[in-house]
Amino acid sequence: MAVIKPFRGVRYNPKRIEDMHAVISQPHDRIDRVRQEQYQALSPCNIVRIIRVRTDEDRGSIPVEDSVYARARQHYEQWLQEGTLIRESQPAFYAHEQTFTIDGQTYIRMGLLTALELTDFTEGIVLPHEETHSGPKVDRLNLLNTLSVSAEPIFVLYPDSENRINTLIRQAINGHEPDVDTTEMYENLVRQRLWVITDPVHVKAIRDEMAAKRGLVIADGHHRFTTGLNYRKLQQEAHPDASPDAGFNYIAATLVSMDDPGLVILPTHREICNFTATSPTEILERADSYFEIGQVSDLKTCMDRVNADDRGYTFGFYGGPAIGFHTLSLKDTNVIYSMIDGGHSNDWKSLTVSVLHEILLAQIAEVPYSGIESREMIRYRRDPQRAVESIDRGEANFVFFLSPTRMKDVRACVAHHETMPQKSTDFYPKIIAGLAMLPLDENN
Repeated sequence: MAVIKPFRGVRYNPKRIEDMHAVISQPHDRIDRVRQEQYQALSPCNIVRIIRVRTDEDRGSIPVEDSVYARARQHYEQWLQEGTLIRESQPAFYAHEQTFTIDGQTYIRMGLLTALELTDFTEGIVLPHEETHSGPKVDRLNLLNTLSVSAEPIFVLYPDSENRINTLIRQAINGHEPDVDTTEMYENLVRQRLWVITDPVHVKAIRDEMAAKRGLVIADGHHRFTTGLNYRKLQQEAHPDASPDAGFNYIAATLVSMDDPGLVILPTHREICNFTATSPTEILERADSYFEIGQVSDLKTCMDRVNADDRGYTFGFYGGPAIGFHTLSLKDTNVIYSMIDGGHSNDWKSLTVSVLHEILLAQIAEVPYSGIESREMIRYRRDPQRAVESIDRGEANFVFFLSPTRMKDVRACVAHHETMPQKSTDFYPKIIAGLAMLPLDENN
């Protein structure tokens, strides 16, 4: 069953850091070089100096001990020594509330930042929902080996149809002012509030309620969870007599109920680049056998029609100014099961992203799988306008727009122990880094 525990988190010292906005960030995998520089400009103590350590000049033959990983450790230790970072005096849970608005509707999502015990996927306690790339795992393990700190929480969903844990969290923070109340630079319209929960009665109630749960699903942070498992193995081999409660047996995680009313999934659109074997015109001609194709005047109209299809089988397409915007609506859903081969369940084959990847990209556009896996031929876009602009500048070839994956589809695939295609979900907002870190080199 799921084991969580409060921990003595390492946090920014409010006496030294008056503006938390300047030191928090998006997760490392959402930080490109430009955004990295923007975060660093906010403060010399921004968390990005610890979590986002890879730069172009650091790739290659530089030994790990002389690299950016060592610099990340130096930042961490220096900030602790000078009091920029402080360690909690007693173990705590952290209530993390995010308030945001989408299309005029305001949502409030409650999370619990905790130490989550690492378990192998075969145990069925924590499960993945997406495929992952191998490269980032190497980077994360190098950082973890050097830092010995779970510096940014992963995002995990847990089953709780009655939202009982949310109720317990609300009871614990009722009447208390938040310890943090801020926004983050990139998702700057999201209000981020954090409460430190140390009361033993509330801690026990939350921990006991979570203890019976299994089938938790990683929403974001697959690479970090897998890296945590690898790190745990290395540490257990090095310290065979260590306590089961040792820090390296855990990972920092923010847990959110699958039935939280503030749980929102956004679509991730597929921009194809460095690929000219099939032209946009040829794609539309080939797709005509399976899809009703209609030309539309602009991006907004295109997206409105995509999102209006409750089935999720209307896709948008843009191949440049000469081609314009089109919608592609699947004529017969039965072709899904005949055109998508392999040992997947019908639930997996029915996914919007599966139809896109297995039929539109692989069979109609004939984009090679290797180009998708290496990411040399694909860019994942939250903002469809950015993909359009990229194509208009000649930096990409075409883009497919799609509607968001639904939570019921995630649950269905996880129930079959199947992982969805990469970037099937974009849970919004992201779980930010810099609120609390979990040291792994000692008990907590």
